[in-house]
Amino acid sequence: MNEKKLEKGIIELIRKAVSTVPPDVKSALNEALRREQNEVAKMQLEAMIENIRLAEERKIPICQDTGIPYFHVRLPQPADAKRIKKVILSATIKATREVPLRPNAVDPITNKNSGNNVGINVPWIEFEPSNDDYIEVTVFHKGGGADNASMLTFLPVSEGINGVKACILKAVLAAGGGPCPPVILGIGIGGGAYIAMKLAMMALMRPLTKRNSNPRVARLENEILEDVNKTGIGPMGLGGRSTTIGVNIENAHRHPASYPVAVLFNCYVVRRARIRVSPKGEWCFE
Repeated sequence: MNEKKLEKGIIELIRKAVSTVPPDVKSALNEALRREQNEVAKMQLEAMIENIRLAEERKIPICQDTGIPYFHVRLPQPADAKRIKKVILSATIKATREVPLRPNAVDPITNKNSGNNVGINVPWIEFEPSNDDYIEVTVFHKGGGADNASMLTFLPVSEGINGVKACILKAVLAAGGGPCPPVILGIGIGGGAYIAMKLAMMALMRPLTKRNSNPRVARLENEILEDVNKTGIGPMGLGGRSTTIGVNIENAHRHPASYPVAVLFNCYVVRRARIRVSPKGEWCFE
């Protein structure tokens, strides 16, 4: 593995994630503008779309909050995870200076900012074994404002899917305009506390055009999307039909006595990007 090439690839991956919006999200925003009837909401959506265009054109961050980076790395079995982690940390430090990124890594005990987006367990890096001959690196920069609206709750098991829908709507109504809607909702159902939150994050990282493979879950995604958009919160909380442009759900079997539901919010600025790196160190965006 050529570490220098990989580091350069990850720096460019970070730059792409914070200065562009994936095609599925841009398409969803344009569709939201097309169906919106509220004039104030239309103005907000037009401003968001123009903001994205300018950021991509100038290769600068779309939002001043460039978030906390999460990395998901799929590795061929022989690959050295420790070396990859070292490269990712180095690339994050350099990207903070070169892109630039806002320093967002604050020690919760001392309140000291590291100044380079690297700290204890930040960026968060997860590794997954792969049978492919290439390394795949996905980065997702999660902003603080939307993250503050996140929720983990445990329903009475008797409430079932109706209870799931109700608690998600409750979270959306409580959040209001705080997470800069239209939002994307990543929802984790089942498992335990840790599993549900992890599933919600995995759901956020899935393209909006890709429905859950289980038809019943896919139907629930669509039902929740419709229900949330009936709240009338609208873009930036100023009213309208477009409170969410996407609802993704991941689920797991649960304990008989426990029914966890996790909801993660992301604003319209979806900072998601992915590269594949060949055994020779050549990389390309997926």
